Amino acid sequence: MTVQLGRVAVIGLGLIGCSWVKALREAGAVQSVAGFDRNLDSMQQAQHVGIIDDYSEQLAEVAADADFIIVSVPIKAVREVLAQLQPVVKASAILTDVGSVKGSVADDVAATFGPQFDRFVLGHPIAGSERSGVEAADASLYQRHKVIITPQPHTDAQALQTVIAAWQLAGADIEQMEVRHHDEVLAATSHLPHLLAYNLVDTLASRDENQEIFNYAAGGFRDFTRIAASSPIMWRDIFSANREQILAVLDMFQHDLSQLRQSIERDDQTQVMGVLTRAKVARDHFSKMLARRAYVEPMKTATITYVATPGQALSGQFRVPGDKSISHRSIMLGSLAKGVTEVSGFLEGEDSLATLQAFRDMGVVIEGPHRGRVTVHGVGMHGLQPPPGPLYLGNSGTSMRLLAGLMAGQKFSVEMTGDESLSKRPMGRVADPLALMGASVDTADGGRPPMRIRGGAELRGIHYDLPMASAQVKSCLLLAGLYAEGETSVTEPAPTRDHTERMLKGFGYEVQVEGSTATVTGGGELTACDIDVPADISSAAFFMVAASIMPGSDITLEHVGINPTRIGVINILKAMGGHIEVLNEREVGGEPVADIRIRSAQLKGIHIPEDQVPLAIDEFPALFVAAACAEGETILTGAEELRVKESDRIQAMVDGLVTLGVDAKGTDDGAVIQGMGADGQFGGGDIVTYHDHRIAMSFAVASLRGSAPIRILDCANVATSFPNFVELANGCGMSVAVVEEEA
Repeated sequence: MTVQLGRVAVIGLGLIGCSWVKALREAGAVQSVAGFDRNLDSMQQAQHVGIIDDYSEQLAEVAADADFIIVSVPIKAVREVLAQLQPVVKASAILTDVGSVKGSVADDVAATFGPQFDRFVLGHPIAGSERSGVEAADASLYQRHKVIITPQPHTDAQALQTVIAAWQLAGADIEQMEVRHHDEVLAATSHLPHLLAYNLVDTLASRDENQEIFNYAAGGFRDFTRIAASSPIMWRDIFSANREQILAVLDMFQHDLSQLRQSIERDDQTQVMGVLTRAKVARDHFSKMLARRAYVEPMKTATITYVATPGQALSGQFRVPGDKSISHRSIMLGSLAKGVTEVSGFLEGEDSLATLQAFRDMGVVIEGPHRGRVTVHGVGMHGLQPPPGPLYLGNSGTSMRLLAGLMAGQKFSVEMTGDESLSKRPMGRVADPLALMGASVDTADGGRPPMRIRGGAELRGIHYDLPMASAQVKSCLLLAGLYAEGETSVTEPAPTRDHTERMLKGFGYEVQVEGSTATVTGGGELTACDIDVPADISSAAFFMVAASIMPGSDITLEHVGINPTRIGVINILKAMGGHIEVLNEREVGGEPVADIRIRSAQLKGIHIPEDQVPLAIDEFPALFVAAACAEGETILTGAEELRVKESDRIQAMVDGLVTLGVDAKGTDDGAVIQGMGADGQFGGGDIVTYHDHRIAMSFAVASLRGSAPIRILDCANVATSFPNFVELANGCGMSVAVVEEEA
């Protein structure tokens, strides 16, 4: 990046302005720097340490021949400075500031230079230090810190780009906001905390026992009130300049504080816990953002590559994470139930956490998760509250489709959004039948997210024949049917997972299932219950395939859900000759579970029965790897649903297998794979996952039979369903290294 600013004038020689100038000098972006400050000592010191080349006690002399002018003075002094600058600045000069209130500065510029003056670029660096003044100047102060630029409609484009480039030379990350929005955000995140800190210290200091209070002040008090040691003059001016926005956020805080006081007075522990849990989650979220760690969109902050090398025979007995489908539904139905639902075995992956956060945003008090335990304080069928903004659901298609059914029955409107991958997934398949029930649902072009559902619709029950087998569409309509007048029934062309039907019964809601048709009648209630989430068979599938294809392997997977609508992977591997035993079968919370022992076997190619396809729809990426290791040809048909998952899983798997030397071809609804046989090995290469967690994990499994390392790109999304995959894989005999780089 190159930018030449010519002669720079810095008005106000404090930490902020001097640090920026110091960084610009080190970058070679200035010819000379002139300085002005009310204190002669500051100017002399700045010249002595080489921050400025010259100075004058007359502001006009400093600015007259400057090409780039930095106004770094207290907010209330800006207008006076601008009045002195206005008669002398060159017509080509660019001006900018560093103040924390932009509306005030914008008004000052308009009052002195005219409302259409276009060469003043409003800016605010979000950085600082405990130290102040010239001696504290630090050229690295802005590295990896945000600088907010607030251009106005008339701001000159070249001036704007110059200021942005000058901040980037200092290492800053640039964001742009509207002036008013900036002042609203800073009122909440900076100005209000300072106001409260000053007020708290003043309140306690005025009490008779103040000496004792301060003697026994704990770390939290010291941390919070540390900012009350800032300059009172500076903050007096900020509170005045941003008065309107501070009063608005202060009123909001007072309202919430009053409600919290009432909850404590009533000893309403649920409401108090709601405040505490929401605050903790929000604070954790902010901490992760500040530390640049992933939260719901890991691929936005880091690129994770797996380097998988040939492993050894698998052994061990272990449990994979909880079932994602059941985890989603436990939060949804627990939130709508009367009473407290205790969930154990909850999957702490990002998809499930997206659902959990959505219900927190709608006013549900949820404790945890902590080691798979979650406590949901249900609000009843009609107790959800409007969320403060759009519900962000990350990469979770299950969350969006099932929530669409529940949101269709609410009195308030809601918008649901997701990440780049989710934004490409088809939502018309739920929007269209919901519209038949009377819901008002809008989507983006092509039936893609975001989805907007207008509240207050009077839903009516319908009978719907699913055009293709889909548990998500079926569940969406059954959940909408809870709020509809009359019966809602769904008939599916082939069996799909029935977790929704089972869990509704567990919560005391009547569901009729006759053959391939499930029916609910609207107007009922849900009653809280305890849920033990079994291990996810979709996660177990990777280890089933891994142990099957690696000679000498013998593993046992504990407490795996074997719902009859989910056991396609077991049936298919057995049909291919797999050695799989289902042991210790039992029922937990209405769901069948078992321990599953898998030993290595020489698999054979088959034409996969189409009636098994819906029972293994999420497990096919792993099954493609099994097919590649089998003797003979494997043919998959009737699986067109795989083309509209997180990625086009048919094409992604076929492309990856071809990269590794396998003869594989995709078809419209499946694939044809020529197996390598007992002695075959995968070659090495780079695998493109299209940010799909199941593609990534499947090729990690393939490395067991590799002849060279396999580099699997873009694996961050594995956290959506299987956060500890690499740990478990390496623990039982695989060899997967994680390489993390900043995106």
